Amino acid sequence: MLREKILIVEDEENERTGMAELLRAWGYDTATAVDGVEGLEKVESWNPQIVITDLKMPRMDGMELLQQIAVQPQAVAVILLTAQGSVDAAVNAMKIGAFDFIEKPVNPTRLRNILQNASRIQGTERELEASRRKLRDVGVLGSLVGPSKKMQEVFRLIEMVAPSTASVLITGESGTGKELVARTIHSLSNRKPKPFVAINCAAIPETLIESEIFGHEKGAFTGALERRTGCFELAEGGSLLLDEIGEMPIATQAKLLRVLEDRKLRRLGSKSETSVDVRVLAATNQPPEEAVARGSLRNDLYYRLNVFNIHLPPLREHKDDLPDLVHSLLADMNEKHNRTVAGINDAVASAFHAHAWPGNVRELRNTLERAVIVCDSALIEPRHLPPGFGHVAPRAPVQEANAVRLGVGTTVGEAERLLILKTLEATNNNKTRAADILGISLKTLHNKLKEYGAHDASEAAEAAS
Repeated sequence: MLREKILIVEDEENERTGMAELLRAWGYDTATAVDGVEGLEKVESWNPQIVITDLKMPRMDGMELLQQIAVQPQAVAVILLTAQGSVDAAVNAMKIGAFDFIEKPVNPTRLRNILQNASRIQGTERELEASRRKLRDVGVLGSLVGPSKKMQEVFRLIEMVAPSTASVLITGESGTGKELVARTIHSLSNRKPKPFVAINCAAIPETLIESEIFGHEKGAFTGALERRTGCFELAEGGSLLLDEIGEMPIATQAKLLRVLEDRKLRRLGSKSETSVDVRVLAATNQPPEEAVARGSLRNDLYYRLNVFNIHLPPLREHKDDLPDLVHSLLADMNEKHNRTVAGINDAVASAFHAHAWPGNVRELRNTLERAVIVCDSALIEPRHLPPGFGHVAPRAPVQEANAVRLGVGTTVGEAERLLILKTLEATNNNKTRAADILGISLKTLHNKLKEYGAHDASEAAEAAS
């Protein structure tokens, strides 16, 4: 078995050599460096599992060395040696990634305990990394499945950004698994022990969304009978997913931007601010650039959230993943419904491959769940699929009366207004149906009508005339 490698970075020769001899006697493989500059070189060339470094040294001190090691690709546990009176600095160092610290003169018993703890945790981290590599090789990362090149690129981006504190904007069509990506980022970060909170901005009434996100004090508004903790405080130390960020009211977006920049929030009705430590992840099924152009997403908030972007491809673009997705989803459905369905037959596999999957992985999950419930054989057969599966309803021809005519020079905003009004007219002012046809949320439709100064098509037409 290979001995664990420990690098000792210390400018005092006697202390450096004495500690190296002690650690070798305990069975460790040791190397030494006289300062942070030489220490960093040996971290990169020798690849130690643990670094013991003095805090104060010439050229590069222990704090700077810690910061340099933190950006290295390999995981290294850093233990700081501090003189009396430097404990505060060591505590601050632990906040930015140091494993532990020990005061000089070094107590051998305490040092040995720290090293044993570091070795155990490093061993666990190496086992987890080996497991993650093994899972990636078979196309699995957390709850995400897909050995295709497109999904492997998504996995690579997730693993790259997860250990950082950067905000992430996750884009992709509905049903592609954006929340799963957010949960995987959280589970691969050092925030994993803390809460993961998700909120859908499109599902909350505009009058309540600020209370949901920031919280409120008793008496802040009519009906506020007690203090309410918002999503930011619920996610303290962890991660907060703001799904459908483009549906958040503009006024709320301004307050969110302030919280992201200051790391402080004020509950509705409160006179004091509360510090928050939350990693914000955002998701949208609409191209964010279009939302910015429409004015439904603040430009400054978009750039603040889009520090790192992960785009999930629609299922129709990575159908090679279907066998693995089916296998994984069937395992979940069998456990959920206490069934033992072994798989799908060739006819179903062909139907799945030919299907366009407009609802993406969510549609696949729902299709399989229904099939598992009704399946009366070892394999799912075409008769177990939902009625009409794979048949696309023919599109009705556009009626001349419903056509929208646009002249050259019509602005994008005016074209959007005409399209919305014509769709409302064609649906007899059925806003739910109109929103569905337009491919927007009902909330967005109401916001647009409000922008036009109306509640329905006729009022909007009068307002515009």
